[in-house]
Amino acid sequence: MITQAKGATILMAEDDSDDRLLAREAMDESGLAGELRFVVDGADLMDYLRHRNHFSMATAPRPSLILLDLNMPRKDGREALREIKADPELRKIPVVIFTTSRADADIGTLYELGANSFISKPTQFDSLVRVMRAIGAYWLDVVVLPARA
Repeated sequence: MITQAKGATILMAEDDSDDRLLAREAMDESGLAGELRFVVDGADLMDYLRHRNHFSMATAPRPSLILLDLNMPRKDGREALREIKADPELRKIPVVIFTTSRADADIGTLYELGANSFISKPTQFDSLVRVMRAIGAYWLDVVVLPARA
C-alpha cells in the first residue's frame, strides 16, 4: 500500500522549546515517516503558510497536517485557526489542536471554528509517542487528503 506519510510535512505551531524537542523525539520514536517542521507562534504559522517574510515556497512546503497549540504569543491558536479556515487556499489543510487545555468551552469553540481534531497533550513521553503514532497512522495513512499544491 502506498501511503501519504512518505512525503508528508507536519507543521507544528508550538511556542515552548521543550515541547518542540519532546515532539521531535516522540515522532522519531514513533517511526512516523513524515517530516516534522516547527513555527513558534500563530503569526509565524501564517507567514509560513503564505510564504511571507523569511518563508519561501522552497523553504516552506505546504503541510499535509497542522498541529496547533492554543496559547502562544503574538497570535494564538484560536486566531490562527480562524484565519486558516477563512482562507479558501488554506482551509483544506487539516488542523489538529494539540494543547494542554481540556476545557469544554475551548473544545466546542475550536470545532465551531473548523478544527479537524482536538488532542490534549499527554504529560508522559510514552503517551506522547503513542499519540504521535496515532496521528501519523490516521492523518497520513488512513485519511485521503487533498493533493498538495
